[in-house]
Amino acid sequence: MLESTVERHLREEAKKRNGLALKFVSPGMNGVPDRIVLMPDGKMAFVELKAPGKKPRPLQLKRKRILERLGFPVYVVDNINQIGGILNEIQGT
Repeated sequence: MLESTVERHLREEAKKRNGLALKFVSPGMNGVPDRIVLMPDGKMAFVELKAPGKKPRPLQLKRKRILERLGFPVYVVDNINQIGGILNEIQGT
């Protein structure tokens, strides 16, 4: 399975729940998560997507820690089976 398959599934599942999984790009700051997930009632989180079994690069882990220290949830997803549970967590925060 490709990373793009996992990413597409996240977008589709967020949309089914009336949310958005927007591509997140930050010029001048490499290593930021792939998507910012925006759900109803102001719920949000960042999501780094990976192909199954792949792990984040050191710079991506550094950016994840920075965002988490600021109080933002950041998830790493490498399997479409994780997506429902993660969206439930985001909606519950």
